[in-house]
Amino acid sequence: MSAQPDNRIDRTFAALRAAERRRAALVPYIAAGDPSDEATVPLMHALVANGADILELGVPFSDPSADGPVVQRATQRALDRGMNLSRVLELVAAFRRDDQNTPVVLMGYANPIERMGLGQFAARAAEAGVDGVLTVDYTPEESADYTAALARHGIAPIFLLAPTSSEQRIRQVAALARGYVYYVSLKGVTGAGHLDIDDVERRLTAIREHVTIPVGVGFGIRDAASAARIGGVADAVVIGSKLIETIEQAVADAAPQAVADKAAEAAGAWLKTVRDAL
Repeated sequence: MSAQPDNRIDRTFAALRAAERRRAALVPYIAAGDPSDEATVPLMHALVANGADILELGVPFSDPSADGPVVQRATQRALDRGMNLSRVLELVAAFRRDDQNTPVVLMGYANPIERMGLGQFAARAAEAGVDGVLTVDYTPEESADYTAALARHGIAPIFLLAPTSSEQRIRQVAALARGYVYYVSLKGVTGAGHLDIDDVERRLTAIREHVTIPVGVGFGIRDAASAARIGGVADAVVIGSKLIETIEQAVADAAPQAVADKAAEAAGAWLKTVRDAL
């Protein structure tokens, strides 16, 4: 099934395909509310200024199943400061006041969405300016109401595929996904393991037999060199844990009033090295 043509995600990938020098989209992930509530929107703008094509904004949740220790620390810090789904949507709306073009994808878990209510969530997300939602624990078999609610508001449901995904699961995801499909390059959680580029390429070939929308790759990409190699075979490169580590280290000893500036400066500089390598 074709992607919705008026979605910012689709327009971004179309522009990259049409560019004189084609390259993969750069998709950084940060946790909303980390390193602080006040720093999140400036950090989003800094990532865009330094090469981000799409932003993945993590919705903090107390019981994650796919987050490694680095992302868990970030989301727990955000939760400790009171971050929740409603506030995440407010941050997206604040970002949209100055950026109407960069796609924003929320990444998280079903519990906060179910608590808000599918219909209310989809409506509020669309109003805030969300373009896609990746919910780790909405499986294709159990997501009919979820995908329908998003579709009513023009929001792309983004699904995960993994090295262990069967052909049947790939077909199921292909029938439902919009925007892009997120291929988890490793068995395990975010930031874990050794990245086998050759195996990623083989798996992407199998996935593309059924999936016609772009396929991004994440988990385990920790430097510009590995990002460049993934960018050579994938449509998007997703980076989270290493970026969050960079922010974590930059603000470790910062005074509260300097946190936003230090986070934006460090994250932007690191991301630029990745963008320059793609």
